[in-house]
Amino acid sequence: MSIKRELKRKALHITGLTVPTVYLLLGKTYTLTFVGVAFILFVVLEPFRVIEEWRDRIKEKLNLYVSPEVVEKIELLENHINDITREHERNRVAAHIYFAAASFIVVYFFPEEVAIGAIALATLGDALAAIIGKTFGRHRFSNGKSVEGSLAYFITGMALLTPLVGPVPAFAGSLAGTIAEFYNLPPDDNFSNQLAVALALYLFLQL
Repeated sequence: MSIKRELKRKALHITGLTVPTVYLLLGKTYTLTFVGVAFILFVVLEPFRVIEEWRDRIKEKLNLYVSPEVVEKIELLENHINDITREHERNRVAAHIYFAAASFIVVYFFPEEVAIGAIALATLGDALAAIIGKTFGRHRFSNGKSVEGSLAYFITGMALLTPLVGPVPAFAGSLAGTIAEFYNLPPDDNFSNQLAVALALYLFLQL
């Protein structure tokens, strides 16, 4: 994926920061509602993303009721989404579904500072790791990841987490997230990343 497409993809990915923002402004209950509604909406719409025949039927019906300009804008949005979708994601569960599911679990089960830190790092750290790795990555591993991208994730983690939980838990959470991001732990790194950071933070806060 080109750097331009990667930037477009990560710009959309960063909208995940709305979750910790809602938590900070409105609290746990509203955040669970927000994430839960988003998850249900994503799941309902998912078949229309994957099954092209369903999308074509919808567009045919729309042509009967709305102006051609509206249909063109929908097709333009569809093209943008296809442009930033990686090949292996086209026929599998979308990343935002995994992200929403993990966010719900993290907000529900973990303390506020852990949930906010884990979700913020999984969002921003992943984006910066991809952009820095794609742009400046010179020392690459066999899986395509780079030393530079992994360092960008880890440094982002330390900067985000230290004010929230202190340096030792921040180190543990940043390291756990860096490992999860590097190995793309199943079922998806958008899921495993948040859980890895949250678990590491929670365990080291108990020490």
